[in-house]
Amino acid sequence: MSEIKIGDKIQDFTLRDQKQKEVHLYGLSGKKVLLSFHPLAWTNVCAEQMKSLEENHEMFTSLNTVAFGISVDPIPSKRAWAKELGITHIKLLSDFWPHGEVARAYGIFREKEGVSQRANIIIDEEQKVIFFEEYPMHELPDMAKIAKVLEQGR
Repeated sequence: MSEIKIGDKIQDFTLRDQKQKEVHLYGLSGKKVLLSFHPLAWTNVCAEQMKSLEENHEMFTSLNTVAFGISVDPIPSKRAWAKELGITHIKLLSDFWPHGEVARAYGIFREKEGVSQRANIIIDEEQKVIFFEEYPMHELPDMAKIAKVLEQGR
Protein backbone atom coordinates (compact mmCIF):
# COMPACT_ATOMS: atom_id res chain seq x y z
CA MET A 1 0.00 0.00 0.00
CA SER A 2 1.58 3.25 -1.11
CA GLU A 3 0.53 6.69 -0.13
CA ILE A 4 -0.36 9.39 -2.62
CA LYS A 5 2.08 12.28 -2.51
CA ILE A 6 1.98 15.54 -4.46
CA GLY A 7 4.59 15.48 -7.22
CA ASP A 8 4.81 11.68 -7.42
CA LYS A 9 3.96 9.82 -10.60
CA ILE A 10 0.73 7.94 -9.97
CA GLN A 11 0.58 4.17 -10.36
CA ASP A 12 -1.01 3.10 -13.64
CA PHE A 13 -4.23 1.06 -13.85
CA THR A 14 -6.71 -0.36 -16.31
CA LEU A 15 -10.36 -0.56 -15.20
CA ARG A 16 -13.67 -0.99 -17.01
CA ASP A 17 -16.40 1.65 -17.06
CA GLN A 18 -20.18 1.23 -16.81
CA LYS A 19 -20.29 0.33 -20.52
CA GLN A 20 -17.62 -2.41 -20.14
CA LYS A 21 -15.04 -0.24 -21.97
CA GLU A 22 -11.46 -0.44 -20.73
CA VAL A 23 -9.92 2.75 -19.40
CA HIS A 24 -6.12 2.79 -19.22
CA LEU A 25 -4.89 5.66 -17.03
CA TYR A 26 -1.57 6.14 -18.82
CA GLY A 27 -3.44 6.12 -22.13
CA LEU A 28 -4.71 9.59 -21.16
CA SER A 29 -1.31 11.31 -21.18
CA GLY A 30 -1.61 14.87 -22.44
CA LYS A 31 -4.75 15.40 -20.32
CA LYS A 32 -5.29 16.10 -16.66
CA VAL A 33 -7.32 13.45 -14.87
CA LEU A 34 -9.62 13.70 -11.85
CA LEU A 35 -10.04 10.40 -10.05
CA SER A 36 -13.07 10.85 -7.81
CA PHE A 37 -13.28 7.87 -5.44
CA HIS A 38 -16.57 7.18 -3.67
CA PRO A 39 -17.40 4.34 -1.27
CA LEU A 40 -20.52 2.80 -2.85
CA ALA A 41 -23.07 3.35 -5.58
CA TRP A 42 -26.70 3.78 -4.59
CA THR A 43 -25.90 5.96 -1.58
CA ASN A 44 -26.92 9.62 -1.24
CA VAL A 45 -23.58 11.43 -0.87
CA CYS A 46 -21.99 9.25 -3.56
CA ALA A 47 -24.89 10.02 -5.91
CA GLU A 48 -24.44 13.76 -5.31
CA GLN A 49 -20.69 13.41 -5.89
CA MET A 50 -21.20 11.68 -9.26
CA LYS A 51 -23.96 14.10 -10.33
CA SER A 52 -21.58 16.95 -9.51
CA LEU A 53 -19.00 15.44 -11.88
CA GLU A 54 -21.63 15.10 -14.61
CA GLU A 55 -22.85 18.69 -14.11
CA ASN A 56 -19.27 19.95 -14.47
CA HIS A 57 -18.42 17.89 -17.57
CA GLU A 58 -18.12 20.97 -19.82
CA MET A 59 -15.83 22.71 -17.33
CA PHE A 60 -13.60 19.63 -17.22
CA THR A 61 -13.48 19.48 -21.01
CA SER A 62 -12.58 23.18 -21.25
CA LEU A 63 -9.71 22.59 -18.79
CA ASN A 64 -8.34 19.58 -20.74
CA THR A 65 -9.43 17.24 -17.94
CA VAL A 66 -11.09 13.83 -17.89
CA ALA A 67 -13.07 13.04 -14.73
CA PHE A 68 -13.86 9.54 -13.49
CA GLY A 69 -15.96 8.22 -10.65
CA ILE A 70 -14.42 5.11 -9.08
CA SER A 71 -15.81 2.64 -6.55
CA VAL A 72 -15.70 -1.08 -5.76
CA ASP A 73 -19.15 -1.69 -7.26
CA PRO A 74 -19.42 -4.24 -10.12
CA ILE A 75 -20.03 -3.06 -13.68
CA PRO A 76 -23.75 -4.04 -13.87
CA SER A 77 -24.43 -1.97 -10.75
CA LYS A 78 -22.44 0.96 -12.19
CA ARG A 79 -24.42 0.76 -15.44
CA ALA A 80 -27.82 0.75 -13.68
CA TRP A 81 -26.74 3.54 -11.32
CA ALA A 82 -25.46 5.74 -14.17
CA LYS A 83 -28.80 5.31 -15.92
CA GLU A 84 -30.71 6.11 -12.72
CA LEU A 85 -28.64 9.28 -12.13
CA GLY A 86 -28.66 10.41 -15.77
CA ILE A 87 -24.87 10.10 -16.07
CA THR A 88 -24.06 10.23 -19.80
CA HIS A 89 -20.62 11.91 -20.02
CA ILE A 90 -18.69 10.77 -16.97
CA LYS A 91 -17.26 7.26 -16.89
CA LEU A 92 -17.90 5.34 -13.70
CA LEU A 93 -15.04 2.89 -13.21
CA SER A 94 -15.38 -0.43 -11.43
CA ASP A 95 -12.58 -1.30 -8.98
CA PHE A 96 -14.47 -4.51 -8.22
CA TRP A 97 -11.96 -7.27 -8.96
CA PRO A 98 -9.42 -7.77 -7.64
CA HIS A 99 -11.55 -6.09 -4.97
CA GLY A 100 -10.44 -2.49 -4.45
CA GLU A 101 -7.07 -3.07 -6.11
CA VAL A 102 -6.64 0.54 -7.30
CA ALA A 103 -7.87 2.03 -4.01
CA ARG A 104 -5.45 -0.28 -2.16
CA ALA A 105 -2.56 0.72 -4.42
CA TYR A 106 -3.28 4.38 -3.64
CA GLY A 107 -3.58 3.77 0.11
CA ILE A 108 -7.26 4.75 0.35
CA PHE A 109 -8.96 1.37 0.79
CA ARG A 110 -10.95 0.93 4.01
CA GLU A 111 -10.38 -2.72 4.95
CA LYS A 112 -13.06 -2.86 7.66
CA GLU A 113 -15.83 -1.68 5.30
CA GLY A 114 -14.41 -3.14 2.07
CA VAL A 115 -14.72 0.19 0.19
CA SER A 116 -12.53 3.10 -0.80
CA GLN A 117 -12.24 6.27 1.18
CA ARG A 118 -14.04 9.26 -0.37
CA ALA A 119 -11.16 11.05 -2.11
CA ASN A 120 -10.19 13.16 -5.09
CA ILE A 121 -6.88 12.81 -6.87
CA ILE A 122 -5.88 15.11 -9.73
CA ILE A 123 -2.96 14.22 -11.96
CA ASP A 124 -1.36 16.40 -14.58
CA GLU A 125 -0.58 15.60 -18.22
CA GLU A 126 2.53 13.60 -17.17
CA GLN A 127 0.60 11.50 -14.60
CA LYS A 128 2.06 13.42 -11.66
CA VAL A 129 -0.17 14.03 -8.64
CA ILE A 130 -1.03 17.73 -8.31
CA PHE A 131 -3.89 17.37 -5.79
CA PHE A 132 -4.99 14.78 -3.26
CA GLU A 133 -7.70 15.13 -0.65
CA GLU A 134 -9.64 12.66 1.47
CA TYR A 135 -13.06 13.56 2.85
CA PRO A 136 -15.22 12.32 5.73
CA MET A 137 -17.55 9.62 4.40
CA HIS A 138 -20.63 11.85 4.85
CA GLU A 139 -19.08 14.93 3.20
CA LEU A 140 -19.55 15.97 -0.43
CA PRO A 141 -16.25 17.08 -2.02
CA ASP A 142 -16.04 20.79 -2.88
CA MET A 143 -16.19 21.09 -6.68
CA ALA A 144 -15.16 24.78 -6.55
CA LYS A 145 -11.86 23.72 -4.97
CA ILE A 146 -11.33 21.11 -7.70
CA ALA A 147 -12.07 23.70 -10.41
CA LYS A 148 -9.58 26.11 -8.84
CA VAL A 149 -6.80 23.47 -8.83
CA LEU A 150 -7.54 22.60 -12.48
CA GLU A 151 -7.56 26.25 -13.54
CA GLN A 152 -4.22 26.89 -11.82
CA GLY A 153 -2.72 23.94 -13.67
CA ARG A 154 -3.48 25.40 -17.11
